[in-house]
Amino acid sequence: MTTTKTQGAGAATAASATAESTVVPRVVAVHGAPVAGTATGATGAGVTGAGLVPGRALRPRAKVLPEHARSHNRSLVLQTLYRSGELSRADIARETGLTRVTVSDLVAELIAEGLVVELGQRESARPGKPAVLLDINRTAHQIIGVDLSDHDRFRGAVMDLDGAILASAEVPLEGATGDAATAKVRRLVGDLVRLATAPVLGIGVGSPGVVDLAGTILTAPNLGWHGLALQAELQAATGLPVIVANDANAAVLAEHSYGGATGDLMLIRVGHGIGAGLIVAGALVYGSHFAAGEIGQVMVGTDLGLEATYSRDQVLEHWLSVPQLRNGIAEAQASGADVTPALREAGQRLGIALAPVVGALNLSEIVLSGPTDLLDGPLAEATIHTLRSRTMAENHANLALRMTTQGQDIVLRGAAVLVLSGRLGVS
Repeated sequence: MTTTKTQGAGAATAASATAESTVVPRVVAVHGAPVAGTATGATGAGVTGAGLVPGRALRPRAKVLPEHARSHNRSLVLQTLYRSGELSRADIARETGLTRVTVSDLVAELIAEGLVVELGQRESARPGKPAVLLDINRTAHQIIGVDLSDHDRFRGAVMDLDGAILASAEVPLEGATGDAATAKVRRLVGDLVRLATAPVLGIGVGSPGVVDLAGTILTAPNLGWHGLALQAELQAATGLPVIVANDANAAVLAEHSYGGATGDLMLIRVGHGIGAGLIVAGALVYGSHFAAGEIGQVMVGTDLGLEATYSRDQVLEHWLSVPQLRNGIAEAQASGADVTPALREAGQRLGIALAPVVGALNLSEIVLSGPTDLLDGPLAEATIHTLRSRTMAENHANLALRMTTQGQDIVLRGAAVLVLSGRLGVS
């Protein structure tokens, strides 16, 4: 176990003091207040008029209960403060459209819960009593994020509410799979809880594989996990709220919240395998079997002919995974050949896989996450060239493809967003 502390010292004796430790709301929407985690969806509160609205159920089957409206308004106030900070009650009312009475009532409740703090009076030359400024209580809680996607280690960090890393720890994987790998996750999480210096708001985990909304890892072949109820196990072990999600979904949340991404977004995570996270109309896309974004196993080779059946040697990972790219570069260098063709071919195969997705969803942005020395340059250039060659130009003229701004900590920071969205309704 390797641990690093970058701020504070001592154990968080109050880490398990979170009262609602057994309640973990589903994370659905990632802008504004989250859509209620119900089978029937939600009717975007505050939205009037006809037409299609992101987040609104097309065929609503239940009325909006008062407690749902209040929860939405709480999240709206917290989201406004989280993004803007240092606002008065009147400022919040103007920005949210809520009445001043509603805002005052909600703020009083949030202050009593320790989630919002008064900063003091605003300096003003205008007559009358100066307004009192408010903000999220950014030091009252900390978040634990865990990244299980590296092929040789599990990484974790204690973060503040803005995603800054305060302390970190890791455990070598050493080829562990199944129960042995699960034990390493529990050990890492236990050490991180002890590193926290404030009550822990929650624990977010980004895991490879297919993960359902209850935090059960349906399958993660590289780790030997099948039907692992990791979220429930970690909640029972720590007494804290836990949210487990696919690592690419966590990564796209980090890019959306901290990377300034706007519009519909697809993040391609390139590592030992290939995965993708999708945000469309402001919400994560999970898929009917929670496998949305599993593009690594899609056949993109037609080398065997159009009638060829499914072959693992013709899937995207065969060209694009980090081990395959490294091997191809090493072989080219050993023979004195240029490495650019291997990188360009990988980019072309990625473009072939993405073109139908971009065409179907009319995405505005593709983000690559992985080793910069492999992805940035010839590979990215070949990808965007292939995309533009295989889609109607006028529909996708503004499509952008870029590297992530979040670096190697993207899954850790995305795990923090899972907690913020699930616990407070902010992102």
